[in-house]
Amino acid sequence: MASKTVTAKLEGEGLRLIAQTGSGHTIVMDNAEGDAGARPAELLVVAQAGCTAMDVVSVLRKKRQPFTSYEVRVVGVQRDEPPPNVYTEMRIVHVVEGDVEVEALRRAIELSATKYCTVTANLASGVTEIQHAYLLRRSTGEEQYGTVLVTGPGAPVTEAIATPAT
Repeated sequence: MASKTVTAKLEGEGLRLIAQTGSGHTIVMDNAEGDAGARPAELLVVAQAGCTAMDVVSVLRKKRQPFTSYEVRVVGVQRDEPPPNVYTEMRIVHVVEGDVEVEALRRAIELSATKYCTVTANLASGVTEIQHAYLLRRSTGEEQYGTVLVTGPGAPVTEAIATPAT
């Protein structure tokens, strides 16, 4: 069983924390008042973006899908009351440019969502519903948007619905 370690040390009089990961990387966190780093809750959204992006890119490369650009956009929606302000929803859109087969892109996202992404699995096992979608920009200028699936508590795996982007 793998363990991940982080040590976070308070720096100064505010709430600025310097986190040192077990792999040797440093992350600065702070609250809105100090504003010297990312908010801890934002880092969950960063982790979601990084985890699924690495999966999807790896699968697309394995499938030899020709893309020229890739980015992932993640919006995390937090509950207002009562505290803690847990994420109740994550909306993920993979923006891909290139002549990628839609089915290959859908499958890469599906594999990330259901098999590979540790962050998705952790968030979806609680109260967070995670929506997975893509925006494919072809070299011809055509754009396609599609929903791949929804994971989370009580969420059925949905069929992809590909609709032209507006």
